Amino acid sequence: MRVYNFSAGPAVLPEEVLKEAAAEMLDYQGSGMSVMEMSHRSKVYDKIIKDAEADLRELMQIPDNYKVLFLQGGASSQFAMIPMNLMKNKVADYIVTGQWAKKAYQEAALYGKANKIASSEDETFSYIPDCSDLPISEDADYVYICENNTIYGTKFKTLPNTKGKTLVADVSSCFLSEPVDVTKYGLIYGGVQKNIGPAGVVIVIIREDLITEDVLPGTPTMFKYKIHADNESLYNTPPAYGIYICGKVFQWLKKQGGLAAMKEYNEKKAKILYDYLDESNLFKGTVRKEDRSLMNVPFVTGSEELDAEFVKEAAAAGFVNLKGHRSVGGMRASIYNAMPIEGVEKLVAFMKEFEKNHTEA
Repeated sequence: MRVYNFSAGPAVLPEEVLKEAAAEMLDYQGSGMSVMEMSHRSKVYDKIIKDAEADLRELMQIPDNYKVLFLQGGASSQFAMIPMNLMKNKVADYIVTGQWAKKAYQEAALYGKANKIASSEDETFSYIPDCSDLPISEDADYVYICENNTIYGTKFKTLPNTKGKTLVADVSSCFLSEPVDVTKYGLIYGGVQKNIGPAGVVIVIIREDLITEDVLPGTPTMFKYKIHADNESLYNTPPAYGIYICGKVFQWLKKQGGLAAMKEYNEKKAKILYDYLDESNLFKGTVRKEDRSLMNVPFVTGSEELDAEFVKEAAAAGFVNLKGHRSVGGMRASIYNAMPIEGVEKLVAFMKEFEKNHTEA
């Protein structure tokens, strides 16, 4: 029996995709072999990766002057790759709204002057700071954000005013959850293991004018965007099977009606859980209402013992991976695209029952 998997990543994938992949495991479309065994230089695989890119471009309406790169190293590799390629003046501004933005900021400081121009660390990253009039550095090469904060459950609803500077965004945990205007970003990237595919692939969408030979001295060949762009993500052996699964998820998303339909579905799902948290006497959400993520919903009971008991009972009932990130504790339900609405409805029913059994009359 499949459980309801609320993991923040690697996370739930559409059952339809898993069944298709299972059916093709031993023999992909008459090739006589699995995609896992296939040469990335073969005609069959070339079609897989090109179709995946075409479907992603269609879903996100990616303009022709942006390159799509399927890379390795997860989103964390981009913490270094971005400054190595984009820090021409050796200055960048960072808005720190969570653990991952903080790590990216710290990594950038190895390569140039990283300025923390706004942060929500003063209140345990439970809100998004006002970014309408920030002290953007005159010589900043880019302004960096993590758009959806997986650990803390916050989301930028309005992009920061970068005052004409290039916006770079980590969208790992909100990738393809809603429509995006790609033209507002110079570079947008994300690890796929939250909303798109298995761990091991990072997708980078980068405007062509940012792809140059002019990178920081000492930048490894594998860390140059130009190398990967010129070789259409096939400079070396890519994470071939992971990209194949991503391609299947893109096709699944198209069948669901695209990103506008997904946003509507995700809003409906999140509302069920947030409405209950707002009325519950036991469970409480931890994020300022206007900054709540549609993808990651952290909550607490106020008692560490009760939190632990809830996680244990929930797992026994088939609701797994609800324990909050080790840095914050409590609980977190990640309700990505592939989490069905009935999963959230059943979780809320279980929470109501738990509240009834653990609240004094």
